[in-house]
Amino acid sequence: MGVTRRNFIKFAAGGVAGIGLTPIPYKLMDDVAIWTQNWPWVPVPPTGEFDEVKSVCTLCPGGCGIQVRKVDERVVKIEGRTDYPVNPGGICPIGMGGLQLLYDKDLRFTGPMKRVGLRGSGKFQDISWETALKVVSDRIHALRQKGRPEALAVIDGNPKGSTMSAMIERLTTAVGSPNYVRMPDLEDTYWMGNILMQGNEGPMAYDLENADYILSFGSGLLEGWGAPGRVLNAWSLLREKAAKGKAKVVQVESRSSNTASKADQWVASRPGTDAALALGLAHVIINSRIYNRNFVENHTFGFDKFKALVLDGYSPETVSGLTGVPAETIRALAKEFIGAKAPLAVYGKGKGTLNGSLYEFMAVQSLNALAGNINRPGGIIISDPLPLAPLPDLTLDAIAQKGLKKPRLDQAGTRKYPVAESLAANLMDVINRGHASPVDTLIVFSANPAHTLPNSRVVRKALEKIPFIVSFSAYRDETSNMADIILPDHIYLEKTEDVVCPPGLQYPLFGLTKPVVSPVYNTRHSGDIIIRLAARISPSTGSAFPWKNYEEVLRTRAKGLFESGEGLVTYDKSRPAWKWHQHLVRDFSTFSDMWEKIKSGGLWYRPVQPCGNRERVFHTPTNKFEFFCTQIELAVNESAQKTSLTTALKDLGIGVKGEEAFMPHYEKMNSGTAGYPLTLVPYEIINLASGNVPSPPFLYKTIFDDQLLGNDSFVAVNPETASEYRLEQGDPIVIESPAGAITARVNLSQGAMPGIVYMPMGFGHTAYDEFIRGKGVNPNDIIDAGKDPLSGQPAWWATPVKITKV
Repeated sequence: MGVTRRNFIKFAAGGVAGIGLTPIPYKLMDDVAIWTQNWPWVPVPPTGEFDEVKSVCTLCPGGCGIQVRKVDERVVKIEGRTDYPVNPGGICPIGMGGLQLLYDKDLRFTGPMKRVGLRGSGKFQDISWETALKVVSDRIHALRQKGRPEALAVIDGNPKGSTMSAMIERLTTAVGSPNYVRMPDLEDTYWMGNILMQGNEGPMAYDLENADYILSFGSGLLEGWGAPGRVLNAWSLLREKAAKGKAKVVQVESRSSNTASKADQWVASRPGTDAALALGLAHVIINSRIYNRNFVENHTFGFDKFKALVLDGYSPETVSGLTGVPAETIRALAKEFIGAKAPLAVYGKGKGTLNGSLYEFMAVQSLNALAGNINRPGGIIISDPLPLAPLPDLTLDAIAQKGLKKPRLDQAGTRKYPVAESLAANLMDVINRGHASPVDTLIVFSANPAHTLPNSRVVRKALEKIPFIVSFSAYRDETSNMADIILPDHIYLEKTEDVVCPPGLQYPLFGLTKPVVSPVYNTRHSGDIIIRLAARISPSTGSAFPWKNYEEVLRTRAKGLFESGEGLVTYDKSRPAWKWHQHLVRDFSTFSDMWEKIKSGGLWYRPVQPCGNRERVFHTPTNKFEFFCTQIELAVNESAQKTSLTTALKDLGIGVKGEEAFMPHYEKMNSGTAGYPLTLVPYEIINLASGNVPSPPFLYKTIFDDQLLGNDSFVAVNPETASEYRLEQGDPIVIESPAGAITARVNLSQGAMPGIVYMPMGFGHTAYDEFIRGKGVNPNDIIDAGKDPLSGQPAWWATPVKITKV
């Protein structure tokens, strides 16, 4: 047969078909796969005995119970526990990905190190623990010898009330520095608001599971707010009740978030106007006389003045003009809220990792007071702080006493910021203000201010000026890359650590993590290092830490739980902790018995119990819930003694006049800066870490293409706004604020409010590994956060910006 064109095509087609019908290609593919699996650098799944260890997750303050599966000594899976009260089986994506944080040496520091490259380059050299401790202790000792202990500053990112925070603050005090500073978060806003209105220092607690009407002011209930596993379970319970017409969830938020899109009703209110909307609802409730008269008349103070303020300035029509919410919607929401059996107004934007506005929180809290749903099923629960035993009193030497008399650099607690405990952003401003840094040595614990504080470029400038920085971080984050010495901590799967009252939880809980594996690298528990470091600095600082190790400190504090005479250390899932219980019998006999059971099961808790006389709940100067806050009045009047009332209010950042400043009210956002007609609003998502912990790298595969594509971040822009700038989907733009400029791409979204640019948080890292570094941009680089009135904390949702098409 001659080789013609037709015959050649027949031969080629037949050959291809024949090969496809034979096992030869598949056998070759199999052989190649086997060959590549035998390469020495390819990870091989471990073989050995299966084991499961129960512990608690601390990647966020939520404190979810986790069950860790191991093969031999390697962790292979993390899932939620069903025998833990916080999260009955649920867990967030970041919690599930925790094992990737355990083994990725490109994310973690593998031992103590000293910087050998330029600050911020991330170039370090291994050193011994002995050398590292000597360098740091000698530095602090020298400051004390020079009579300058206040030149030490400490930034702490551990949860408020935790034993690690207590230890870190104790070390700072023992050295003699007043400059212990915490990273800002929502717990600060809750704490200040509760002190002013309720006189209570206990945690903020929302009884979501028993509520039948949730009015959420920006809380990302499905974005990781509070304890994510707990809230997801509460959401499922609310959905079950809603299907039967017995519950409703209303989300107040300017953007159509995951929570807003899945709520029963989404109310799109302009950013920064939540206080006005809450007071607009209060206007309808008070004007219609449908508030809880028994509670208001017998358990509140200043209602008449609050009533006059609300009726005069917050009519539905007025509030509609401020918020963009129709007046009829405001009236309907108010009547639905107050008419529910167990209504609950919830405050706190996103995940709660960012502080809120103090007056805004107070306005929302006033709705709960008008409903009288305080210490009632489905309401807000007021409880005392967890009954942990205090650490022994400190005996300070003369050097420490003199240093502690020096003023705080961040001015927290002064007449300018009377209700604030610490102000990290202010510390950075003070460092940048002078030619030389007033901070000689900065120690950073579980925090990444170079990435997570607003106007992070200014933060990095301040860190550049500090002569000596020490990081206790387990992770190779942006702040640690600027440190001179690294004293790396274990991560949560390698150590024992406590969780004190997860945010939003309606019952007291003390959680305890358990090491599920031996330390993978040459790291040490920061609590143990603090004890050793204190002993090296001086005999005085060493005597402040009389414990052999950190677990002894935890045990010391836990004695208070035993002495309270209450609590359970095992959980019966047939009796959920959120169901109110009349009688409880503790399930331990001696303190040793209790402690061993806590170490085994990871918890001590007291289920929600009925409250007796509400007159004993409030510890304000009037012993009542205060609509008119006497402590604000006192602080302003003290400041006004040296100046006028108008000047005093202005110094506090308060924009209203007279007695209105002492009550919940709406403070106008920045009206905008000339040339910056738009507003930037950051937002958080559940599958991306936005705090000091890195996201597990494989979670980047769960990010939508309209949030991150390749290395480009996307910002959500309403089509109406986009048309003004002739922008289309995917167009690259420059977003510029007075603080700087970044580049991103446009995502056209009907769920974005016109005039607003929405940007996800958690991208834009310059640190960590190749899967995280360089992905997207960090909105904190251009957030020009002013100061929230009265609290002095950053105002995150009022950055004026302009956009330009590239």
